[in-house]
Amino acid sequence: MNPIFPVTPQKAEALRQRMARLGINEHDLEESFVRARGKGGQHVNKASTAVQLLHRPSGLRVRCEQERSQGLNRYRARQLLCDQLERQIRGTASVVGQRLAKIRKQKRKRSHRARAKAVAEKRARADKALRAPAKLTGDD
Repeated sequence: MNPIFPVTPQKAEALRQRMARLGINEHDLEESFVRARGKGGQHVNKASTAVQLLHRPSGLRVRCEQERSQGLNRYRARQLLCDQLERQIRGTASVVGQRLAKIRKQKRKRSHRARAKAVAEKRARADKALRAPAKLTGDD
């Protein structure tokens, strides 16, 4: 049984192919609907729009409550499950793993030597700006 999502057929087909590549079968998923938290107003408070997916073979559990509609949350939950499973299988070689590694590298503190080099370059640029000849005006 292939669920129908409120997205374009191309996106739904791409998700189906990705799930097939990762070995995720719809029959292996346990889907439950719960009430979402946070923004969304009365609709979110009254309807069970959040989706929980459990992939029985791997034991991965995903909860998605990003959207106000249950259908979109079902789609996004499957995407999140694919991301997590791909990260688990491929590690840092996955697209998500590479993005996380890049962010980690950007947030990492610079070494003492790298900081000293950056400060030296800034000083050199500042000195160069100070040495520039003053512009003379005809008022003198």
